[in-house]
Amino acid sequence: MPASCGPDSPADRACFHCGLPVPAHGAWTVSVDGAPRPMCCPGCQAVARAIVDSGLGDFYKHRTGTLPTAAQAVPEFLRQARVYDSPEVQKSFVSREDEHIREASLILEGIVCAACVWLNERHIAALPGVLEVSINYATHRARVRWDERRILLSDILQAIARIGYRAHPYDPARQQQLLEAERKGHLKRLGVAAVLGMQVMILAVALYAGESFGMEPGFRRFFHWLSLGLTLPVLLYAARPFFQAAWRDLRRRQVGMDVPVSLGIGLAFTASAWATFSDRGQVYFDSVVMFVFFLLSARYFEMAARKRAAEGAESLVRLQPAMATRLEEGVERLVPAAELKPGDRVRVLPGETVPADGVVLEGTSSVDESLLTGESLPLRKTAGERLVGGSINRESPLVLEVEKTGRDTVLAGLLRLLDRAQGEKPRLARLADRIAGHFVLGVLLLAAGVAAYWGWQEPARWLGITVAVLVVTCPCALSLATPAAMTAATGRLTRLGLLPTRGHALETLARAGHFLLDKTGTLTEGRLRLLATEALGEPGEDECLQRAAALESHSEHPIARALLEAAGPVRPLAAEVVNTPGAGLRGRIDGVPHFLGTADYLHEQTGLSLPAGRLAAHARRGRTVVALATRQRVLALFALGDRLRPDAPELVSALETAGLQVALLTGDQEAAARHVARAAGIREVHWAMKPQDKLDYVKRLQEQGAVVAMAGDGINDAPVLGAAHVSIAMGNGTQLAAASADMVLLSQELKQLVDGVHTARKTLRIIRQNLAWAVLYNLTALPLAALGLVTPWMAALGMSGSSLLVVANALRLNRLPRPRPVD
Repeated sequence: MPASCGPDSPADRACFHCGLPVPAHGAWTVSVDGAPRPMCCPGCQAVARAIVDSGLGDFYKHRTGTLPTAAQAVPEFLRQARVYDSPEVQKSFVSREDEHIREASLILEGIVCAACVWLNERHIAALPGVLEVSINYATHRARVRWDERRILLSDILQAIARIGYRAHPYDPARQQQLLEAERKGHLKRLGVAAVLGMQVMILAVALYAGESFGMEPGFRRFFHWLSLGLTLPVLLYAARPFFQAAWRDLRRRQVGMDVPVSLGIGLAFTASAWATFSDRGQVYFDSVVMFVFFLLSARYFEMAARKRAAEGAESLVRLQPAMATRLEEGVERLVPAAELKPGDRVRVLPGETVPADGVVLEGTSSVDESLLTGESLPLRKTAGERLVGGSINRESPLVLEVEKTGRDTVLAGLLRLLDRAQGEKPRLARLADRIAGHFVLGVLLLAAGVAAYWGWQEPARWLGITVAVLVVTCPCALSLATPAAMTAATGRLTRLGLLPTRGHALETLARAGHFLLDKTGTLTEGRLRLLATEALGEPGEDECLQRAAALESHSEHPIARALLEAAGPVRPLAAEVVNTPGAGLRGRIDGVPHFLGTADYLHEQTGLSLPAGRLAAHARRGRTVVALATRQRVLALFALGDRLRPDAPELVSALETAGLQVALLTGDQEAAARHVARAAGIREVHWAMKPQDKLDYVKRLQEQGAVVAMAGDGINDAPVLGAAHVSIAMGNGTQLAAASADMVLLSQELKQLVDGVHTARKTLRIIRQNLAWAVLYNLTALPLAALGLVTPWMAALGMSGSSLLVVANALRLNRLPRPRPVD
């Protein structure tokens, strides 16, 4: 420390931080090394306090001089963290709920077990201003909501750093680098433990044989010292993550899973080293290396299993391309995709990923949206049609006009929903976390009691039995039981196009007994199509359709779009067209007045009446009828309707076979409702229902104790979807960003709802199996270890195997066969 800054120096009124004079009225101080230090301004005071509070007070001991500005004294990681408070930087990864509430997705480094997740969640949640935090163990991603008036993002990142972990804004490329670095480091440690452990085991076999058949004391001492030398690298390098995690937990006055593991390894090694130095007692070097090898093996396979379980969901994150080809005055320029703005023109070559949402300006090609929607077949796209960012162009070049970028795209909305689902914990997971949080402390108390008992009863055995008790327990299996299964199930359903957006969705869907369906946009395709054309004389059907399309080209009504789509691009010209909204159109075609509209409109305009029998026949089938006429006669009838989805009957049959009661709720009239219900095979149908009527119906079922699932279009059905225990919205690009349902059907294939029910039920069974196994294992293994019936190496193998079994059981969801269609 420079002399001028010493507390007793003549210049003690110089700023302790930057060396500038302290104003006479200055009252700013910071406690450094237990003494109040003067500061020249609030800025230096804030920076010095940040350095001290971050545990970096030694900075002032090792600096070689004072600094001219406060900013230069901020450690590198503090400066980097402060960058994330910039609104411009936050645009790429922070969403805003209102003026002050923020939400971000972060990636955490240093997570090694479920206890790490528990510790971080508790620590972050305790920060003033943090409203909500949830961490996904499978992906190490954290979702954090905070009030920016009370806490900054940089403060959250620094708080995480203070307990030994590091957090960064989520970036797919960075996460891949971290995962690869973690995998390589783990493999190195595993290799050291395996190679040196085998040598220690060979020496242990010789020592055990020597006890039975005799061995020279000199050889025995030599083998002990050689085992000590071979075990030291395993302890200091391969087992270092266990000790680091345990020390981190103890500093926070917490007890995670690594605390008993480290105590067991440390006790066994210390006792063995003492026996080697004193040449008295038993050595457990073979147990130490086996502990480390088994535990590292289990964590490596668990890491691989977690990665595999999360692949379906994480594949969405990697859809966004890094670069895009922007057209600037006819010249192609390769630019980062993040720089694209609405209005930019982009060329997408075959095999490239669409960089943003937009409209096709030029070209025709097939586009693969399977990773976004689960739709297996490529979709044909031509000029005027919309493209979704993240889809893949398959055949020909396309020119795209960008409409939405960054967090406004469909893909970004999809990822926000996925983050929310993975971050929220279902009831069973919260229960398991509460139990696991106290489990380790109970194990430590039990181990202390066991050590005291055996030390008094049989001193020669106390160490091995105590080590076995410390190592055999497996709170990780308890904490992993639910998240491992939920991650695997979410990944599977995401690949199929059924996206869970709430943590409770799968658990609740598995318990549902009633499945309610809306008609329009759910059982039907949600848009009008021309189903039949009936010419009532000359001209024929094609000519009448062309004339109707000529009139409808002046309208934007859904009926107009249906007739124009059916007629094609070639049609006569219509002049003097007058549109009467909700009724019809009139205009001249080849100089002759023509009228197109409802029966009432035509009667009002021409005095003509439509054939009542044919109108009634179409009405019974739920169709809408418009007619084309001149002043003299009716030329044709056009029957339009919303087609039933082809897999709707299969859906209803499969749901009923699964034991659910299916009902149709619709606002349409009786004829249309009954027609759709008959075609879909639904026996219970309710028609002419307003949103409040649907809501009352759901509440009546719930009052009777029913668990209700509801599928609707997500807009008109918002009230009833919100009231149902689990809601499923028929998703598309415009609805996705605002979807509030518990699940979103992206693929538009109703059969995926059946898969969702089967997967949800299978997930709940696997969670219960995992929890039952974790409880049964610990209730069995702990007493056996306490009674001295489990050796230390058996304890390590049992603990590792228990965690692996839970994860492997959850992975069965990834290969769950799709339910067969019901004939």
